[in-house]
Amino acid sequence: MKAMTFKNLLLCAASAAMLAACAASAVNTPPAPAPVAAPAPVPAPVKPPAQLGSFGVDLAGRDAAVKPGDDFFEYAGGSWTKANPVPADRSSWGMFAVLREAADANVRKIIEDQAAAKGAPGSNSQKIGDFYASYLDDAAINARGLAPVQPALATIDALKTRDDVARLMGQPDFASESPIAAFVNLDDKNPDRYVVSITHSGLGLPEREYYLKQDAQFKDIRAKYVAHITKMLTLSGDAKAAAHAQSILALETEIAKRHWPIADRREREKTYNPRTLAQLAKEAPGFPWQVYMDSAGTGTESEYIVGEVTAMPALAKLFAATPVATWKPYLAYHHLRAMAAVLPKAFDDEVFDFYGRTLNGQPQQRDRWKRAVAATNGSLGEAIGQIYVAQYFPPNSKAEMDKLVENLRQGYAARIQSVDWMTPETKKVALEKLAAFRPKIGYPGKWKDYSKLDVKAGDAYGNAIRAQLWAYEDQVSRLGKKTDRDEWFMTPQTVNAYYNPTFNEIVFPAAILQPPFFDANADAAVNYGGIGGVIGHEMGHGFDDQGAKSDALGILRTWWSDADVDAFKKRTDSLAAQYDTFEPLPGIKVNGRLTLGENIGDLGGLTVAHKAYELSLGGQASPVIDGVTGDQRFFLGWAQVWRTVYRDQALRNQILTDPHSPGMFRVNGVVRNIDAWYAAFDVKPDNALYLPPEQRVRIW
Repeated sequence: MKAMTFKNLLLCAASAAMLAACAASAVNTPPAPAPVAAPAPVPAPVKPPAQLGSFGVDLAGRDAAVKPGDDFFEYAGGSWTKANPVPADRSSWGMFAVLREAADANVRKIIEDQAAAKGAPGSNSQKIGDFYASYLDDAAINARGLAPVQPALATIDALKTRDDVARLMGQPDFASESPIAAFVNLDDKNPDRYVVSITHSGLGLPEREYYLKQDAQFKDIRAKYVAHITKMLTLSGDAKAAAHAQSILALETEIAKRHWPIADRREREKTYNPRTLAQLAKEAPGFPWQVYMDSAGTGTESEYIVGEVTAMPALAKLFAATPVATWKPYLAYHHLRAMAAVLPKAFDDEVFDFYGRTLNGQPQQRDRWKRAVAATNGSLGEAIGQIYVAQYFPPNSKAEMDKLVENLRQGYAARIQSVDWMTPETKKVALEKLAAFRPKIGYPGKWKDYSKLDVKAGDAYGNAIRAQLWAYEDQVSRLGKKTDRDEWFMTPQTVNAYYNPTFNEIVFPAAILQPPFFDANADAAVNYGGIGGVIGHEMGHGFDDQGAKSDALGILRTWWSDADVDAFKKRTDSLAAQYDTFEPLPGIKVNGRLTLGENIGDLGGLTVAHKAYELSLGGQASPVIDGVTGDQRFFLGWAQVWRTVYRDQALRNQILTDPHSPGMFRVNGVVRNIDAWYAAFDVKPDNALYLPPEQRVRIW
């Protein structure tokens, strides 16, 4: 029944009055029917509350004692960070980690349900259940002792020539290290084909600086590294473990000296160097290139893309000068380290003691079930992801994200058109690239086929090796085929996102699409500041100092004019210089050049997200909610995402090895360059984060 309007009710009342007047003078008139009561109005649907606070921001997590303009990171989340110390089994803790814990708990339920279902042999259900149960059964792993690893150790012991060493290094079912490594990758200059990429490798410490810095803390780490290697080799029965440990450190130090600095390895045009094996053999004699590639199953390729090309001759010479007797313990240690989680507990504990406690300051090993979830996810991720999406990803989240992405695309277009430093010709190509961005939301349209992966109950070590071999062969099988642009490089249950310049795509797995990043019931300003900033960040990688080197088709080429390059570089150099001044630990500063791409992504992404938020208002004023303005909610939404606390060792590790700035600078380093933030929080020249307008970096 159609609900009655106010006008309908007035007409009915007038009609009733007229009929009553007639009744007074009529004879034998039947009584008028009783008036029908109007149906109660249907209440409007009540929107479910936001999960955080009244509108999507946990205001209780702020530290009101801190002025926004002095430290916006602390102002927006200081009370939360004080109330949330790093858990004993973590090296850092923040909103990403909170969501990952929740995702792991959901995945654990999926895995245990699959295990309980006892799927038919060969089914994904059987493989998921048996892989997890085998990894989880540390009693059975301890009972088997060194038996699973003995064949690999015997193979190492039998090596006689350097060709033998290179052959084992290239063997895809042998987990270890090599100073030169190869893998299947997308071709940056031909997005329709796969290529074999070659890079330098071979270190057990996180980065070359750990070997080369002479500060006391790094000397101490190297001493503990030698002690750790000694223990690992002793556990394996090596009678000369202490001497071998010293030789491994010496060898890795020589390898590290030949590595490029990490910031240099970001330069995409410098790391794109096509070579044939014949050319490599001529330029870098001493390493048996053909032997290695044949062992890896890639020896018949007509062309390879070499990354750090100037390092290869020196590494090849080092390989040839290093005796087989030195390579043997090096390979043995790195194999034991790689497989420690599925070897007896003493190996697992020792690897955690060094890599967890010493390098990252983590007091406690994670529960075995959490590591079993991670291992199963790593080997059968999309088989699990297919179930995860069905159970935990509401369809409306995808629809809402599609809208947000398109709004951000419009925001980026508006910003590109308005910048005064880019020439009209380059703007045209930039807009074409923006229009060609392909968003992937939630989950892939087709799932990986795990039918060839053999998983056996009770064989944790064998399962790990076979999963490594399956993944490698899956990659190698692509060579000679056209690239699959529907492929995903993250599982749906991953709390993260990425931009792929070769496919010119932005990818947002299902697990990140929840508070504090995204909440369909939160205020729009918060979503634009949260997931909108993240979307803008990933789009921004298409226009950062490296992503901008690919065009709309994903081809690595120069499409900027010289004037545009100079104007862009002036701005990015200023941004790098700002971040170079940040010193989160005494004597260890953020590397503005290493983190430049991510910092450009943050600054451009948040700037564009703010523009998209303004466009979404359609010219109307944003409402004030609980005394918080729209722009304030926007910036609080961004800051809330990056609430993070670190152990000092983990923070040191991140600064030296990670292209992402620590969380506090993903907030403070960004907002101080955005004019709207100053107005929103009344930031003045006497505030610590204040930058004069002429010093604020404006890129997009």
